[in-house]
Amino acid sequence: MPLPTTKPSVAPIHDFQRKLLQPGQWGKVRDYVLWQRAVRAAEGQGATAPPMPDCGPISINLDLTTACNYACDHCIDWEALNLGIGHEEEELRDSLRNLRHRGLQSVILLGGGEPTLYPGFSSFVRFLKELGLQVAVVTNGSRNLQIAKVASFFTEGDWVRLSLDAGCDETFQAMHHPKGKGISLAEICQTAGEIKKGNPAIQLGYSFVITWHGSQGDAGIQVVENLHEMAAAAALAKASGFDYISLKPFLSRAEAGAEVLNPSQAAYDQKRLRQAMQDGLDAAKKLEDENFRVIESTNLRVFLDGSWQQYTQQPRVCHMQAFRQVVSPLGVYNCPAHRGLSKARVGEKNAWAGQEALLGTMKILREFNASQECKEVTCLYHAANHFLESVIRSSDPVEELLPQLTETLDSFL
Repeated sequence: MPLPTTKPSVAPIHDFQRKLLQPGQWGKVRDYVLWQRAVRAAEGQGATAPPMPDCGPISINLDLTTACNYACDHCIDWEALNLGIGHEEEELRDSLRNLRHRGLQSVILLGGGEPTLYPGFSSFVRFLKELGLQVAVVTNGSRNLQIAKVASFFTEGDWVRLSLDAGCDETFQAMHHPKGKGISLAEICQTAGEIKKGNPAIQLGYSFVITWHGSQGDAGIQVVENLHEMAAAAALAKASGFDYISLKPFLSRAEAGAEVLNPSQAAYDQKRLRQAMQDGLDAAKKLEDENFRVIESTNLRVFLDGSWQQYTQQPRVCHMQAFRQVVSPLGVYNCPAHRGLSKARVGEKNAWAGQEALLGTMKILREFNASQECKEVTCLYHAANHFLESVIRSSDPVEELLPQLTETLDSFL
């Protein structure tokens, strides 16, 4: 059985099907598929389902803190910010040690707050690298020098991405409302260069969430439009030494709580919005060369080709819950799109320090109906989930359906 091709084609960093079939992940995926087959066979016979394999996710989003020094109008985690709830350092380290023992490969530091505001940020990055994990950081850029201090600990394949979303400082200030003096787009781009100086192997990214007139953030906040600055942001990123710019459309919270693409909010029709995005993307891509890339998110690709609503058709079971989770001060959750929601909660924040999270994962795989809970979500894992579901449903030998790849991609999911 050939490996299905994701359409439209995606950048390697977004090709989650292939990442799951790398040598380092293949055994865990095989064991999961065999377990799901056994569970369904037992259910069909009215027998007791077997326990889940004693393992954990391959990749996690780790929210080190809920503290943030910005007040971004387009923030998807507005209600989770600055709550004064934190991790217990040793419990968190115990959780990471246990996760590593269970097969964790990578950690992305991001989430509800700004990770560099965590008091032990530098020592925690060193700790993660001592565990042998791939590490990535998503930051607002206001404290780049904190990352530069530990840049030497990062290794090939690690990355740092700055959430900047603008091509000029006026738009940056209007969108992000940074708290503190002297925080400007120019200064952030300059200090980002210190990260690359500290370690040229780090992939440095410039994140640009595309917003349009009529967009609304949490609590009905009107979002500043930056649609016209896609090319300007790409030019600034290239001139500042970034390795790539990542372009993605704005997501808002649905009534049920999930992060969704909602172009109906636009003050103009979807055809005009799509054309404006395409024009900006085309202009940005003209800047590409051997040292600078323009990366489109899956959401952007499927919106531009008109197939985005097909990506809201999810299988009942989200299999990626077993391979990628969120660990935050608020608890452990099944997906970043449902961070903070009780129905997506796997366990307490220290759940992976013991057995609680394994039991919680089994429970949520059984009870969380992705075909309903994610029916408005243009899911990044849509293709991977449907692929795994097809393998589980098949009666053919797993080894024939899960081709083990020899190529090596990163393990970030």
